[in-house]
Amino acid sequence: MIYATLFRGLNVGGKNTVKMADLESFLFDLGLKDIKTYIQSGNAVFRTDLNEQELLHIIMPGFYDRFGFESNVVIRNLDEMRHLIEQLPIPTAVIEEAEKADPMVEHLYVYFLDRPPTQQQTDTIGKAYLGTDILRLGQREAYLLCRQSVRQSQLAARASKIFDTATVRNWKTVNRLYDMMR
Repeated sequence: MIYATLFRGLNVGGKNTVKMADLESFLFDLGLKDIKTYIQSGNAVFRTDLNEQELLHIIMPGFYDRFGFESNVVIRNLDEMRHLIEQLPIPTAVIEEAEKADPMVEHLYVYFLDRPPTQQQTDTIGKAYLGTDILRLGQREAYLLCRQSVRQSQLAARASKIFDTATVRNWKTVNRLYDMMR
């Protein structure tokens, strides 16, 4: 099976620094095969016969032992990545409108969750929100469209507080990881 693993909070703001060569070496030492990393934020694609739960049981404690700090890990297989891309719940026209309005920033993000989002989480995020950003839920992810920079998005701030173990990737990275998996 082919998987993508996404580590939360690596190499952000000079904290939790891990070189991708060291991450590759770590994953190789766990017995994973055909390992490729993408950019410096803790993305890796690999092949293994292990399932997701088995992977989590070796990656999370092994990561701490190797690097000396914890990083939440989210794992998706090839079919799950294909599904989350194909099921994008935000219309293309809406995305293009945001991109035209401000082509200098990324607008579409995916929150990778370790479990399905609940209605209570969704209600809490959306409660009294009057802005124009859009949050839509998937199976174990949430899609966020920001009309401006994600750093200025109140909806992104709310989502990050509620989905506090999630790791977030922009749409370009999601698609690149999927391409690497194929």
